Amino acid sequence: MRVLSAIQASGRLHIGNYFGAIAQMLKYQDSGDLHVFIADYHALTTIKDAKELKQNTIDLACSYLSLGIDPNKSTFWVQSDVKEVLELYWILSSFTPMGLLERAHSYKDKVAKGISTNHALFSYPVLMAADILLYDTNIVPVGKDQIQHVEMTRDIAIKFNNLLGDTFVLPEFKIDDKVAVVPGIDGAKMSKSYKNTIDIFSSFKELKKQIGKIVTDSTPMDEPKDYNSCNIFKIAKLFLNEDELNELKRRYKTPGEGYGHFKAYLTDVIWEFFSKAREKREYYINHQDEVLKILDNGAKKAKKLAQKKMSIIREAVGIYR
Repeated sequence: MRVLSAIQASGRLHIGNYFGAIAQMLKYQDSGDLHVFIADYHALTTIKDAKELKQNTIDLACSYLSLGIDPNKSTFWVQSDVKEVLELYWILSSFTPMGLLERAHSYKDKVAKGISTNHALFSYPVLMAADILLYDTNIVPVGKDQIQHVEMTRDIAIKFNNLLGDTFVLPEFKIDDKVAVVPGIDGAKMSKSYKNTIDIFSSFKELKKQIGKIVTDSTPMDEPKDYNSCNIFKIAKLFLNEDELNELKRRYKTPGEGYGHFKAYLTDVIWEFFSKAREKREYYINHQDEVLKILDNGAKKAKKLAQKKMSIIREAVGIYR
């Protein structure tokens, strides 16, 4: 069973990335054929600065390794190191109805929020389909907002298979209902695009500042608080075991503490949770030659699969050699 996952090289990792994607990767790493890549082509939809994109790519590789991605248990590479994905992207574009892309929830949501759009952003689902189909992927772990993109991948693959023969494996999405949508500091889905994130590898001062911006209601300190509707609690529960969660609920029900106390508690919880990862990341940042070697080895493994698949696809569509 081949599992594929990725994160855009569009900025620093936040806790939504961790619980929405990386934590699932770590589970599959020990039980399946995990393939993980850094999506730098996808990041071009928003990043136009070359230096920034290159730095983001290396930083993200260091972060992935620090958080537990093991190149001895998985295939780990950078998207652009396997150029075949762009060839497949173009071929799949020829089998993708415009109406399918026009129905994409993610694109319409970004337009509604005033995010600058372009053709790459509009055709993002086709490149994502190429990412998935190129490696005969069986399972794609996603958050709720990405389910439609996997379904679109299946639609494109089915159309191709119906017209030209059984070529593509039909992928299935896998979702962890408990953390499908990680809330940001404003209560909406945590996303760099929405500027509502809590970063994993920020300084303690930066972490405290981000958490200090979490939106809360105006319940005074001397009254009990509703933890179910509190953004601080919704984030904190991702990190806590059952006993710790029950204790936090008790504190919410007991008058005498304000939201500032709970924000301070959350800051300490997150800082401690990622303490070992910060130490590992410091090592990789100072040994980037080792990181690049890991990425090169992963790209060789991925490229071997991609070349084999593309020979089949070229034959199916009539690319003469």
